[in-house]
Amino acid sequence: MRILLRAIVIFIIIFLSYTLFMYFGQYTPNEQHQEENVQISNEELSNKEDNVEEKQVTLPEEGIISLMNKSSEEITALMGEPDRIDPSAYDYDWWIYEQDSQQYIQVGILNQKVVSVYGIGNKLNVKPFTIEQSLQDIFNIQPVTSSLTLDYEGNSYRFEFSEEDMNTRPTIQLGDVYVQLYIDKFDGVLSSVRVMDAETFVKQRSYEVTYRGNLIEAEEITEEKWDKIEAGSEKQILAITNMLRLRHNAQPLKWHDETANVAFSHSQDMKDNNYFSHESPTEGSLVDRLAQLNIKYEMAGENIAAQYVDGIAASEGWLNSKGHRETMLNDDFTHLGIGVDELYYTQNFLKTWEPLK
Repeated sequence: MRILLRAIVIFIIIFLSYTLFMYFGQYTPNEQHQEENVQISNEELSNKEDNVEEKQVTLPEEGIISLMNKSSEEITALMGEPDRIDPSAYDYDWWIYEQDSQQYIQVGILNQKVVSVYGIGNKLNVKPFTIEQSLQDIFNIQPVTSSLTLDYEGNSYRFEFSEEDMNTRPTIQLGDVYVQLYIDKFDGVLSSVRVMDAETFVKQRSYEVTYRGNLIEAEEITEEKWDKIEAGSEKQILAITNMLRLRHNAQPLKWHDETANVAFSHSQDMKDNNYFSHESPTEGSLVDRLAQLNIKYEMAGENIAAQYVDGIAASEGWLNSKGHRETMLNDDFTHLGIGVDELYYTQNFLKTWEPLK
């Protein structure tokens, strides 16, 4: 009897430990490619971590990282009124600044305070880093580790970075903010930067995470709000795509409404019918879908993505996949239609014989 009772007690202890220390992993993109490029493995990274003295890098006094924790009034005084405001899936609103052809900035505002910032562009100030800085130079400024821990409101979180994360989107802590570095793994340079406070970082869950306590969740999103989030994401992806094309000396793409409708229908079809493919079981290939709307073109291409946290992450994900990258940076394309349905993303590119209406 004592043996049985002891076994029951041990079982209860193990069960409680498991329920208090849960595991959550982000869905990975459904389409992956293996490419030849210079990468850093977790084993190599561990060796670096063992041999590098911990460096304390303070928050810069200028640049987009310095915007964190400022009030909305301070942002207006520094940057003026935003060109538009897009809602996000993580409770804050994106203030969009896109009039400068050399830089593009999104400032996340929640309760009149900056909780996230994203920026891309050759002119962008991302001190202590620089756009197109090499990964090795970044490591010299601030060592990047294979995991990150944080405590927030009595909860503990540990985020684990895969080798792919380390080579394309590692996150480091600077002061009380978290800086996600989007790396162009083909060129081996810094592509863009996203900054978040602790709460936003946990809400987005861009990495595998174990936690003790409660997992912070974003508020439930209504269908009406999703429509606005998706419309904003489509415009954001267009702006980011054109910034990436500018960096690689390709002409900017013009928006095309009819092609965007084709792209949205495909994203919606993938979400509603739970598949991930360029070929729709009911609507066929891109050629078939463009023909249905009688869209004339000389050449067409398509990028798709699923389960990225937002359009920013999807755009940088396409950049790091050879086939998607070639499509996105192809200088022959002239027009682009984008369709987003929740976390399903489609880009349809066209080269035309004559100007599209």
